[in-house]
Amino acid sequence: MKTKIILATSNPGKTKEFNAMLGSIFEVVSQKDMNVEEVPETGLSFVENALIKARNAAKHSGLPALADDSGIVVDAINGEPGIYSARYAGPSSKDEENTQKLLNVMSQVPDSERTARFWCSIVYVRHAMDPTPLVIQHGWEGEILREKKGTNGFGYDPIFYVPTHGCSSAELDPAEKNKISHRGLALQELLSILLNKD
Repeated sequence: MKTKIILATSNPGKTKEFNAMLGSIFEVVSQKDMNVEEVPETGLSFVENALIKARNAAKHSGLPALADDSGIVVDAINGEPGIYSARYAGPSSKDEENTQKLLNVMSQVPDSERTARFWCSIVYVRHAMDPTPLVIQHGWEGEILREKKGTNGFGYDPIFYVPTHGCSSAELDPAEKNKISHRGLALQELLSILLNKD
C-alpha cells in the first residue's frame, strides 16, 4: 500500500508536478484537499519557509508532510524576488502581475547581466515535531528574458531562459522540465533517499 503524504501547498501547478514525480510510489494529497489552512511564511530563507509549511501541514493532518519553498533569484537585483517570488507584486498577486513586475524592474538591465536561477528547498517531516527533517536544495541556472515565451508551466516559467535547451522554461515539455528543473532535481534526490530508507 502506498504511503500517504500531505503536500503543503494550495498551488495546483506544484501539486501536479509533485504527483507526476511521486504519484507512483506515494499517495500525495494537497493540504487544500484536507482543508489545512495556509500558514504565514515568516522565514528569511527558502528552507525556513518550507519547514514552517511542512510542520503546519503535518500538525493539522497527522500525516508525514512534504513542503517546498521555491522562487526565482535574480543576480542584478540582489537576489530579488527570492522568497517573495509568489507575492512580488503584492500580497495576493497573480503569476501575470509578478512576471510583469520583474520584466519592468529588469527593463534597463543589459543582456550580459540578466543571470538568474530558480531555487527549490524541499523539506520532508515524518511528523510535526520531527527533529531531523529531510532538507534538499537545488538550483536551476538561467537568464531573464525581455518578454514572455511559451505556455507550459506556471509562475516565472515564460520569462526564464534555459541556455542548455535554447528556450524558455514555459516552452519545455513538462516531462523534460521535471528532469532538469530545480524542483525536478530536488524531487529526484528526495525520492532516492526515501526509497532507500525502506
